[in-house]
Amino acid sequence: MAIKKKARSKKDETILLEFSMSPLNKGDSVSAYVARSLKLIDESGLDYRLNPMGTVVEGPWDDVLGLVKSCLKAMAKDCDRVSAIVKIDYRKGHQGRLVSKVESVKQKLGRDLKTS
Repeated sequence: MAIKKKARSKKDETILLEFSMSPLNKGDSVSAYVARSLKLIDESGLDYRLNPMGTVVEGPWDDVLGLVKSCLKAMAKDCDRVSAIVKIDYRKGHQGRLVSKVESVKQKLGRDLKTS
């Protein structure tokens, strides 16, 4: 008897998503708006890393994209124009890459690196 494989849904697929989002009509310093997004990201329970140019989030496809949508909606409440850059890395069957990708490079170099 053949064993039927469980179909994977997008909910089960883990992705890394890096994004940067900021209002275009609020002056030079937008850290207060970024902080509001980070509050949502932190409260999401998803694993993430903030870096100087954006945030990388790891989790199920639908959860991560939903989080980006929530951040955009929150920013759009009092910002007439918002710019967002999104980059997605999908690798079938892999999780924990937020850490493992960096560790792999460190191992190949044989030393520690500056990371956020």
